[in-house]
Amino acid sequence: MIRVYRWDFSAKPSARMPKKTHSRRDLLVDAAKLAASGICGTSLLSEASAFAAPAPQTPLTPPITAPSAVSPRGGPIPYGAAARSDMLVSDLSYRDAMIANCQLIVPESELKWLELRPTRDEYRFEKADMLIDFARQNGLEMRGHTLAWYGALPAWTNEISSRAEAERELTDHIETVVSRYRGAIPSWDVINEPLAEWPENESSFRPSIWAKQLGPDYLEIALRTTAKADPDARLVLNEYDIEYEGPRFAARRKALVGLLRSLRDRGVPLHAVGLQAHLFSSRRIDRDGLQQFLAEIVALKLDVLITELDVIDYELPGDLNRRDAMVAAFADQFLGAVVDVVRPKAILTWGLTDRYTWVPTWFKRRDGLPNRPLPLDADLKRKPLFDAINQFRHKSA
Repeated sequence: MIRVYRWDFSAKPSARMPKKTHSRRDLLVDAAKLAASGICGTSLLSEASAFAAPAPQTPLTPPITAPSAVSPRGGPIPYGAAARSDMLVSDLSYRDAMIANCQLIVPESELKWLELRPTRDEYRFEKADMLIDFARQNGLEMRGHTLAWYGALPAWTNEISSRAEAERELTDHIETVVSRYRGAIPSWDVINEPLAEWPENESSFRPSIWAKQLGPDYLEIALRTTAKADPDARLVLNEYDIEYEGPRFAARRKALVGLLRSLRDRGVPLHAVGLQAHLFSSRRIDRDGLQQFLAEIVALKLDVLITELDVIDYELPGDLNRRDAMVAAFADQFLGAVVDVVRPKAILTWGLTDRYTWVPTWFKRRDGLPNRPLPLDADLKRKPLFDAINQFRHKSA
């Protein structure tokens, strides 16, 4: 394969319009496409990346002052948020808020296939490199998201037509990306959302090009390839809809435990489970079911991270004080159930401020008021949700 590494910051990909569906996860995929379609543009030239000069597969120097992804015993749990590279450049108040409030960041779209691989033979690292620069310069750590997912794939992946081709593309992508950031990204969401919406068992996978061509082997291939590319990286399997009452959510917990046990029994490298925790205010947290699930994760000797926390508030009352209190209380229920069983290695929200959130794209309030799903409001002021998270950061399991 001939790899072309482009560094043309002024190039803009063609606009991509999402299609409206009834699946929340499909909506998130479309939202990811929207995010990926906006490039930082020529303004990035004022923040020229330090990674333009090295060879594309040269491992990057780790950020010397970055805190460890593993929370120190007795210290507060690290807090972080999904970051947008374009806003870090164009909105200095947002940039300052990320520095002031976070210990780690995760790219919202910059490390997804759609962003990195616009064509089969092309890798575009400029925006991911810029985030690494930002993290290093400000003593933050950066998590990697994501290497094997059914969503946010470029159109050319639909042309993959055989098992051999799928394995070649998946392994080449992981080797190239993980090797490039070896030592600079210590934790990766290697597998993202593998389970079907309502799984019958641990072998019920969500349709994807990887599941179609490789079957369940794609998980093992991705995890082993990542471990080989960076033996020191912490490997995470990230999943959603684990915490609620109801038969579908119970089925998801059962299937996920079975899948994790199968990987362990086969000696597949895996260190942690990521709970996304997109919390819908119209659902009820299944405290007993969630805690039993977490106890089984602990028994498998796997760590737990909370990776994408926010509270979907489009059905809550309009009064801001009341709504903010209800959002914080809902997060408090979830975090309380988790921390009583296991101390998460990190707590991340999917965004830091209501100024930039995916939620109103698909869950706009009928009363026309802005959504408020995140720890800081649109003016970057801390809300009760911030205080709720901070409380549990300092609570021991």
